[in-house]
Amino acid sequence: MANILVQWLITATMAIYHPFFVSVLDFNHNAKDATVEISIRVFTDDLEKTLQKSSSAKIDIIQPADKTVIDKQIIAYIGKTLHLKINGQTVNAKYIGYEIIKESTWAYFEIEGVKECKKIDIDCNFLYDFEKSQTNIFHVKTKGQEKSYKLENPQRTTSFQF
Repeated sequence: MANILVQWLITATMAIYHPFFVSVLDFNHNAKDATVEISIRVFTDDLEKTLQKSSSAKIDIIQPADKTVIDKQIIAYIGKTLHLKINGQTVNAKYIGYEIIKESTWAYFEIEGVKECKKIDIDCNFLYDFEKSQTNIFHVKTKGQEKSYKLENPQRTTSFQF
């Protein structure tokens, strides 16, 4: 119960003050389905402002005039700022969609055909073009193990071995 209260207080404080710029990227290897499931959590206003830079139309992720336009922009931006290799092979993630949860946008991707996940190489500059103090936190899960790492702008690369 105390843990839930602390998480709620942190979320409320972040929503009010938003004094730092952080995104969380979760990678979960699902051996049964031979997939790597990816979720990216980012403050909605940060993502909107970033996408707005490459659009002449007003960007509204929460109530979009045309959701397919937002989907295409998210796909293009993530494709430009997140590059992955699994077991030494470059992979492309399939976009599943996004949803809004409180002050955050969660974008979901999936990589198919990954029976075993021994190594993930990440090259990421997600939101570095938006905020110089951007931090991206990675959580990678496979084989019952979880490893985490924090990339701070301008650092862009990390690897996870299992």
